[in-house]
Amino acid sequence: MDGRHMQIGEVAARTELSLRTIRHYEDAGLVVPSARSQGGFRLYTESDVDRLMIIRRMKPLGFTLDEMRSLLETTDRLDADEPAAPEERAELLARLREFEAAAGRRVADLRVQLARAEEFAARLAARLPDPDA
Repeated sequence: MDGRHMQIGEVAARTELSLRTIRHYEDAGLVVPSARSQGGFRLYTESDVDRLMIIRRMKPLGFTLDEMRSLLETTDRLDADEPAAPEERAELLARLREFEAAAGRRVADLRVQLARAEEFAARLAARLPDPDA
């Protein structure tokens, strides 16, 4: 990371999240701006953007704020400078495996929903007259 700070507008553009959503995630304790400007503006780093991208990817899979928080706490601890004790690391990895399995199940559910939606759209299209005919 280069240590460069970004204002919330740039972070919103990069993450495709609204300012309101980013502030909501801050209020929920999922992300905390790394700094504040002298004028009190939120300042974010590349690590903060990465964190918001994790949250953004979890949202369409239906993870709750509490689940997001739990995953972020797990990955924060696994990535901490001070390594976890072997027992704690095993527990953290087990929790991470649970999230991976849950994400896989939710992706499979979304694929079924998408297939149904595509089938529906195709049926509607089939009912329309051919514009070239």
